[in-house]
Amino acid sequence: MANVSVSALPTPTAVPAPTPIPLRQILPWAIFGAVLAVVLLYFVGAEQGVTSVFSGESVHEFVHDGRHLLGFPCH
Repeated sequence: MANVSVSALPTPTAVPAPTPIPLRQILPWAIFGAVLAVVLLYFVGAEQGVTSVFSGESVHEFVHDGRHLLGFPCH
């Protein structure tokens, strides 16, 4: 068995903990993400018929496969 001296081993160093991100910086991005998610959910889930924002079937056909993937009925 080889004789290993203690000085050959690496010494552990303390790593400073990351500073938390203040809520004031996260809140605008969280609100933006929530609004974007609601808008996308509307267009995928409810953009047809009476609640239609755009006339015609263009938005419905664009998100048609996404509707089926997310379980929204459409026909």
